Amino acid sequence: MTALPMTVRAEQVAPAARRPTPQGDTHDAPRAARPARQGEPHALTAGSPAAGADGVPRVLDRCRALVRPSLEEALGRLHPWVAEMAAYSFGWCEVGGAPAVASGGKGVRQALAVLGAEAAGAPERAGVAAAVAVELVHTFSLLHDDIMDGDGDRRGRPTVWKAYGTGPAVLAGDALFALAVETLAAEPGGARAVRTLSVALGDLVRGQADDLLFADRPWTGPERVRPEEYRAMAEHKTGALLGCAAALGAVLGGAGSGTAAALDRAGRHLGVAFQIVDDVLGIWGDPRVTGKPVHGDLRERKKTFPVLVALGSPNGGRIADLLESGDAPESAATLIEEAGGRSVAMAEARRHITAVETALSDVPSTTRAAGELRSLLGYLVRRDV
Repeated sequence: MTALPMTVRAEQVAPAARRPTPQGDTHDAPRAARPARQGEPHALTAGSPAAGADGVPRVLDRCRALVRPSLEEALGRLHPWVAEMAAYSFGWCEVGGAPAVASGGKGVRQALAVLGAEAAGAPERAGVAAAVAVELVHTFSLLHDDIMDGDGDRRGRPTVWKAYGTGPAVLAGDALFALAVETLAAEPGGARAVRTLSVALGDLVRGQADDLLFADRPWTGPERVRPEEYRAMAEHKTGALLGCAAALGAVLGGAGSGTAAALDRAGRHLGVAFQIVDDVLGIWGDPRVTGKPVHGDLRERKKTFPVLVALGSPNGGRIADLLESGDAPESAATLIEEAGGRSVAMAEARRHITAVETALSDVPSTTRAAGELRSLLGYLVRRDV
């Protein structure tokens, strides 16, 4: 095994105030809470699994500390240059390998894997390999997504393709994908785990393909993107890996197929709710919380869920003209809200949160992990994240 001299241990990183990044990835920073008004994303969690969410940062910290050594060991099996690019993407080093203290994100998928194993009645260590594999796959998908979307920044610094080049970034992503499969295959029950990951990866690719194709479809007419198509895309692109994370932990923890399937369903519904709430924030969110400019998604002419709902209204043609021109995002936002885009989107997100609770009720666990899972899933759509 090759050591990673460029990495920085978690205990070496001084706690610092963190804020949302322009890409919508936000980091662990306590904020002064205020009551949510009806219809705002925060109101989503009334009666939802967000109870006890104040303890979620501690759960995330615990899981990251548990997984980090194994994640470092896995990267140490890569070619040193590829390992450096991977470490850079995690925020562990700068270009060239010098240690860095950049945030690598919350580690939500890692936590879901660990909690999935614990919910199955296994010790937390049983979910570590699943957490490593899912984190590797998630990072692989981000490397490739940034290239496809032409995004030059992530978490406040250049993306891997900007820092190292397109070819090297593709290579690093491919290496992380292969390493994820290798990590799972080496575990007891690895064959079942690899099959679970393969299904999620197939869905992730399907969702990414649909997302790319949606951009070229017309705003109106028979070929326009329908809200139900968008829901399916969000489940595949965002939900599949969230569900896979929890299910993989359960699989390696020895859970039966019913428990793993229930956790997978919960994650998939969570992914849809998460994406729709993100869409609402992309139009009407507070820039101080989201890190995005107000009406940013409209300026970028994104086909988000509230927009697609509004395009089916009698004012759809007028909304489409405004979005196509990009000249009056404020007017477009007003028309979208008047057409029900915002309220319908929030109702749809609530429906999926209810489905998350229903799925978790099929997980036969009374352990601490079950409560932590509910808290984590609710926390993700409370959207001060």
